[in-house]
Amino acid sequence: MKGAGTDEAAIIKVLAHRTIAQRQRIKLAYKQTVGKDLAEDLSSELSGHFQSVVLGLLMPVPVYDAYELKAAMKVRGLWLYVEIHIFHVYFPFCNFLLMAEYGKTLEDAVCGDTSGMFQRVLVSLLTAGRDESDKVDEALAVKDAKDIFEAGEARWGTDEVKFLTVLCVRNRNHLLRVFDEYKKISKRDIEDSIKREMSGSLEDVFLAIVKCLRSKPAFFAERLYKSMKGLGTTDSVLIRIMVSRAEIDMLDIKEHFLKMYGKSLHSFIKGDTSGDYRKILLELCGGE
Repeated sequence: MKGAGTDEAAIIKVLAHRTIAQRQRIKLAYKQTVGKDLAEDLSSELSGHFQSVVLGLLMPVPVYDAYELKAAMKVRGLWLYVEIHIFHVYFPFCNFLLMAEYGKTLEDAVCGDTSGMFQRVLVSLLTAGRDESDKVDEALAVKDAKDIFEAGEARWGTDEVKFLTVLCVRNRNHLLRVFDEYKKISKRDIEDSIKREMSGSLEDVFLAIVKCLRSKPAFFAERLYKSMKGLGTTDSVLIRIMVSRAEIDMLDIKEHFLKMYGKSLHSFIKGDTSGDYRKILLELCGGE
């Protein structure tokens, strides 16, 4: 960044090939040796989507999520709420950051930005009350499957509360058995029944829960595909997933992407982006 112009290649070479922990140490060392804030300097040097990726990489995970949640509050970002509620359990820290920076807790934001059963599902997920064991209660799994069937396909109308009670509370292994039992009882996949029984945001959040329980990498592969297919790119989604999953499960996401769509994630990004933005995303993605 020194002098005229910016060496974007050097910025990419360093930041895209370090862990989150290492980048925090780089930020500290930069302040100690240069006497300035690295993020502020990069923000003034860069612009556009490339800037967004670089600044995202410099944030610790809870800070990045708090920042993204703030953006979701402005634009009613359904999917961002869903992703963060499902995947992260450090809500006390996230809440602290939101209160300190934006004067609003996560639950305040959810309740002010959503309504009805969709709001109730998000608040339930927000409590992080899901059973974290791997125990499967076979008798309860059969009962849960019957309860969901009777709350939806077997009646006129839908008892969404029963879906909430099962899908937001039971552990992953147990729910996978519930889904198997449900298919035996209803002759339909649980996802198909959710699509038949619900609509809008509520359908989206329950489908996201089921898909995530089955395979997080497949869920993110689908989100990345939808962010790039057709005309235009939903860059906010593309950036958020590439930044937040780069050192968690990117290899698995790439594998599922290729299996699901017959084309590599690398080639999709290459064909849908350009410039330094493309370069840093491809580095985060890794090779073909």
